[in-house]
Amino acid sequence: MGERMRGISPVIATIIIVAVAITIAIATALWMTGLAGTFTRYERLEITYAYADWDDNTDSWTISLKIKNTGPSDATVDEVFINGKPYTEYTGVSLSENPSFTIPSGVDKEIEVTIPITAGFSHGNTVEIKIHTSAGNEYPKQVTLP
Repeated sequence: MGERMRGISPVIATIIIVAVAITIAIATALWMTGLAGTFTRYERLEITYAYADWDDNTDSWTISLKIKNTGPSDATVDEVFINGKPYTEYTGVSLSENPSFTIPSGVDKEIEVTIPITAGFSHGNTVEIKIHTSAGNEYPKQVTLP
């Protein structure tokens, strides 16, 4: 019984407990950040340019749009509106793209909207083209027909 038992000093024990607590806190913070990132992915489209050209041969305007997805999630365009109505409501209006298409994150997409003069527009009219996505977001751009 003469042998003395030795343990770790209180200072070393405190350092170990603090190090373990910090490690657990960092791991939890990283896990929560990853979990939050999963639920906060979003789309964000920008129409970088839009302009209209007149074609005498077809008596129609071609509106060219360049759309960039700057958000961290892919965006699915499900409808294109002209002055608040679906483009299909106008006689002869067509898109260069399937009306439902996806723009991956970080990618540019160019589309053209062809509007014949028989659709009821005239030179000098301002037309609002609105891109609608499946997430319910709308991205408008106004163009004046030459």
